[in-house]
Amino acid sequence: MRYLLIGIPLLLALLGPVFVPVELTRGAPFMPDHLLGTDFVGRDVWHQVLLGGRTVVLVALLATVCAYVVGVPWGVLAATARPLDELLMRPLDLLLAIPSLLVLILLATIAGPGLVALVGIVTLINFPDVARISRAAALEIAGRPAVEAMRLQGETWWRISVGYIGRSMLRTLAADLGVRLTAALYLVASASFLGVGVPPDAADWAVMVDRNRVGLFLQPWAVVIPAVLIVALSIGLNLTFDRALRKEAR
Repeated sequence: MRYLLIGIPLLLALLGPVFVPVELTRGAPFMPDHLLGTDFVGRDVWHQVLLGGRTVVLVALLATVCAYVVGVPWGVLAATARPLDELLMRPLDLLLAIPSLLVLILLATIAGPGLVALVGIVTLINFPDVARISRAAALEIAGRPAVEAMRLQGETWWRISVGYIGRSMLRTLAADLGVRLTAALYLVASASFLGVGVPPDAADWAVMVDRNRVGLFLQPWAVVIPAVLIVALSIGLNLTFDRALRKEAR
């Protein structure tokens, strides 16, 4: 079941645009024409579903990767170079104290529209959590006798922090990855819902939910299908990571 929950949205997001005609026609809004009817501006709902996953899925994946690329070294450095701990972590605590949607709106106002800006904003919102989790995991590992023995043997900071502590953190980071990816997915969907990063009439699952809700009872598929795809992908990701971690623990 979890593979279906992940596979269907991902296949639609990655391969869906291939099956969409180059020339798209428009009809009357919220009409039962075509396979799933038309949306709020008269476009084929099925074509919009095929086109609409690219932004939500790909931006969420890219932003999650960027958050770990920045957050993990940040947290490890704070845990192992203790004089820098306060300097590195206190600004992140301030950022975490602000609601993520408020940060999203404020940064979007400064950065302006665009998918690159959206990736950067979602990365900036997510990486403080990644850094805190990385720091907590690294602190626990840095207190082990093996790390002290490596220091006494004259091992370099790089070998201790990356070679030993970094590898020992992989299980903790894997456990966090499913939650972090789901958070990024919902944040990108919320941004699209609010019109941040994508045009208000873009072929995007979150935009479809927002713009077509006025005609929910006239054309429910334009709202239900993209909403179900976003939720299914989030649930499937969490189930898959939970299952993988349980297998590893046995």
